[in-house]
Parts: sequence; structure tokens; C-alpha cells
Amino acid sequence: MYIGSVSTKGLNHLIYEIVDNAVDEHLAGFCSEIQVTLEKDGSATVSDNGRGVPVDMHQKGISAARLVYTTLHAGGKFDDSAYKTSGGLHGVGSSVVNALSTYMDVKISRDGFVHHDRYERGIPVIELEDGLLPKIRKTRKTGTTVNFLPDDTIFEKTKFKAEEVKSRLHETAYLNPNLTIVFDDKRDGSVEHIVYHEPEGIIGFIQDLNRKKEVLHDPVYFKGEADGIEVEVTLQYVNEFHENVLGFCNNIYNAEGGTHLTGFKTTFTTVMNQYAREIGILKEKDANFTGADIRNGMTAIVSIKHPDPRFEGQTKTKLDNPDAAKAVSKVTGEEIVRFFDRNLDTLKTVLSSAEKAAKIRKTEEKAKTNLLTKQKYSFDSNGKLANCESRDPKKCEIFIVEGDSAGGSAKTARNRNYQAILPIRGKILNVEKASIDKVLANAEIKTMINAFGCGFSEGYGNDFDITKLRYDKIIIMADADVDGAHISTLLLTLFYRFMPELIFEGHVYIAMPPLYKAMPKSGEEEYLYDDKALERYRKTHTGPFTLQRYKGLGEMDAEQLWETTLDPERRMLKRVEIEDARMASSVTEMLMGTEVPPRRNFIYENATEAELDI
Repeated sequence: MYIGSVSTKGLNHLIYEIVDNAVDEHLAGFCSEIQVTLEKDGSATVSDNGRGVPVDMHQKGISAARLVYTTLHAGGKFDDSAYKTSGGLHGVGSSVVNALSTYMDVKISRDGFVHHDRYERGIPVIELEDGLLPKIRKTRKTGTTVNFLPDDTIFEKTKFKAEEVKSRLHETAYLNPNLTIVFDDKRDGSVEHIVYHEPEGIIGFIQDLNRKKEVLHDPVYFKGEADGIEVEVTLQYVNEFHENVLGFCNNIYNAEGGTHLTGFKTTFTTVMNQYAREIGILKEKDANFTGADIRNGMTAIVSIKHPDPRFEGQTKTKLDNPDAAKAVSKVTGEEIVRFFDRNLDTLKTVLSSAEKAAKIRKTEEKAKTNLLTKQKYSFDSNGKLANCESRDPKKCEIFIVEGDSAGGSAKTARNRNYQAILPIRGKILNVEKASIDKVLANAEIKTMINAFGCGFSEGYGNDFDITKLRYDKIIIMADADVDGAHISTLLLTLFYRFMPELIFEGHVYIAMPPLYKAMPKSGEEEYLYDDKALERYRKTHTGPFTLQRYKGLGEMDAEQLWETTLDPERRMLKRVEIEDARMASSVTEMLMGTEVPPRRNFIYENATEAELDI
């Protein structure tokens, strides 16, 4: 699927696809302002002051604009001469948005006229005049305005999530300091007008990321070009024991990083070790600082503009170009040396953070505490882990199950060959509010660290190593009620704050146990996973039936649990993904942290979105 999903995430992507086309115009030097409006009727309008989509006759005998909005791979990014760099998510934006909309209305201001086109579910409804779009009026302006209404027969929900859209637009403004983005929400109860213009660029971005943290120095910024690839980097250290390095290619956030981040990290580590030896922090007999030591406390943004980016997978989460690593490495190697040669105080601050991390790591190595020295594939200290027989991490999966009763059923029901079961008692510690020593003293958290086998990132010299993970899937299995949702949230907070790679690399899932079991007088029994499924069943099923509501996993016997939640052929899983790192961090801090007023405001503002379990 070109937009990733039919959930709210996919819905918002429709806006991003059209916005990205406008940003490409900005990168080409022809657009300075983009307007995004969430209209009263539920549609969205994206307008820019670029050149306007070409409207002249294409060699295929119709208007070029009609081709752009109805044909995959017909946009400017597939013509090498049109855009030097391009960021549209899959290069198929306009036509895909058109196909997924109830209607799309396009007005193109170009060549002194406003040209008009309209589509309904992807099909043109305006007749061309001699193969060209009709002109509806004269104008001196240029640009493109697209208004579309998402198709409610395709998307689960058709109400745009304003917070996510705003976060993405703000991010785009940071990455394009000469661009202004105007956001308007005209929907009832949420009227809002915001102008995003960030002339400081990614320096402002990093200050925003670190605004609630104790920073150790002013942001370091440099940019350069190598082999036709533009490289822009800013970094700042904070008084915390983790790193936050974000990578962008052509304005697209790469959640899983890629070659540009590899080039930056490798070169930065090499340069800092050289400095450490030059100024005597590392003696001749000392081993080099590790990359994790040096990045301890680092927040960094690496943004590149690449003429021909390649990505792993359709959703552009990992950059794959080898030349990106070389370019970032070359620019970082030259510019970071130039900066630190002139700013010794900042250099010493950075190296002292690395020294502190290295000391913690070495102390931990010497101590070999019980926490991190469990033998591979052993049972945890409390003996609760029912491990699987296979030793191949690619095949293995671990279920974190709420409660001993459900855990007992799961142990009986599982496939022992590749499924491990770890029962946890009740709600684990909220790590957002707890100190590191309390986190590490928590029995349930220690059990999970031991079971996963890949360490723990905070306070232990960043020793987390994703390559040592023993299970390809970590599946949270909680009841389908408020308490179950709370337990899932607490577990996700732990993973996000202390083992984020588990989420970024797609290892964390949430099991979806059924809410109901429909038992008709005649015919097969059927499991129903939500209220929508129940509605559909009631409409399509004619005879009488008995309905069983599952309040918890413990109510199911082993056979039912296997059928509904454990069997890979029949179960339903949700994979946990992070699309917007900046927003994810701030929302986690707001909802799970110690500050009450921001959380109260969030609840007030989003009360109508809540799904109540009464």
C-alpha cells in the first residue's frame, strides 16, 4: 500500500503527499508559502505559490496535469530535469490521493489563467477542451490548490488528526528555513490558525527537542556538499544518559536511520577519539571510547538532500545509498574539526560526557552484576519465563502476558518450539516518573531485560545491543479493557525510553484478543475482535445467536487462546511504529510524566476522541 495503512496514519499521509509535492517546488526555488487547511466539511486543502502543475498538452494527447493526477509515476520527480532533489513519499502522491478520495478538486494558476479539474473516486468528471483543462478565470498568480475528501469506504476514520499534521508541518518548516507554512483548522470546536516559519532551521529544531532538558552547550552547526549531496548537521549535548540522533533525507524522516547516520556516527567517533588522545584524556595504553560512549547525551539532526535516494521498504524509513555515508563522513570530518579547533570548551564538554559514559561502562564490566550476566537463553531469576526450544531469534517470539492465570493458559496453549511466555504481575513501574535505580530494582523490568538478552540502554554505558535480541517478535498480550490498555502503555513507555531500537526496528507488537464470541444456533461460531465486527455480524447473520463477551484473557481456555491470539495463521497483531520522533517524545513526556496541567489540557482537548469502556 502506497500510503502505509487505512488508519489515521494513512489518512494524514494523504495531506503529506500533496504537501511534499509543494515542498519539492520550494526546493527547486519556486515556492515560498504553503497553506494547509482542514475544512469544515472534513476535506483538506493544500495550496502553494509555486509554478503550478504543468497544464500544456502531453505527448499522450491529454493535459499534463490530468496525467499527473491519474497515473502512477507521472510526476516531476520521475523526470531527471524537473527536480534536483525530491521528497514525496513514494513519488506517486497526487494520483494515489486522488484514488483514495471521494472527490478531488484541483485549481492550477499558470500562464495567466486558473485551470480547473475535478475527480470523483479517481475518475475525471470535467471534460477536457481540445485535450486541455478548461480555464475558469484570469489571474496574475501562480500555484496549485488541491482540495480533497478522503473516501470513507476505504479509511477506518476520515477525521484528520490535527496534532500529527501540525507536528509534521512544523518539522518541515524547520528543515526548510526559507519556507512559510500556514495551517488553518476550520472544523467546529477546533478552529485554529498557526504560521510555521523557522529561519534558524535545524538549529531551532534541536533547541525545540531539548527545550525541557539541561543542555551542556550551545548547538553545534555545520553544512557542506560532497558528490552532489548537500549535508546539514546540528548537535547538542544534554545532561542525560541516552542519545537521540534523527536522520532526514529530502525532508523525509528516516525512523530506522540509514547510511547517512552511519557515516556521521563513524566519523564523529573517529574524530573525537583523536581529540581525546591529543588533549590527554585518553592515554596511550587506554582503549578508544566506543561510539555509544561518545554519543552519550547527544541530540543530533542529520539532514541531507540527495538527488537519487534509495530506501529500504516502501515507507522510506531507512536510507540505503552508500554514497550518502561517504558524503556525510567527508563533510563531518572536515567541518567538525574546523568547529572544535575554534571551540575548545565545547570539545571538552563533549569529551567529559564520553569519559563519564566510559567509566560507567567499565565499572559495569568489572562488576558483572546479576542483571546483565545471565547465561544465554536461561530462565529469569524468578523462574517465570517459559522459554521456547528454538535458538533461532528470527523464528522465536515472546508473549508478555498480564496475570498468572492468563500466563498459565498461554503456557499450555503455545507452540513450545518457537513461542516463549513471560507472565507479569499487574502494572509495571511508570519509568517516565521513576529514577534509574528504581527502574533497575523493579523485578518485572529485570525479568524482561534478562529475557530479551540485549541489555539495557540507560546507566549501563549504553550497552543495549539489538543484535543480541533473542526474539524477533515481542508481543504484549493484555486484556481488552482500560487496565489492559494501561499495562500496554506502561510497557511501551519502558521500551521507548530504554530500548527504543526494539520499536524502531519493528520488533514490538500488541496482540488483539477478541472482544466477543458469536455462537449461532446453526452455523459456525465466530470470534469478533471489535464493536464494528459485531455490528457487521448482526447485519449479515440472520438466525438467533448467543454472544459471549470476553472481559479478560484469563476467561479463555488454552484452545481458545491458541485459536484467537497465539496461532500465527489466525491471530491479529498490531505492530508498534513511531512516525514522528519529536512528537512521540513530547507526548510520552506529557502523558506519562510528572507534570499534571499539560496532561489535563490534553484530556480536555481530546475528550471527544476517547473510546470509552463502560
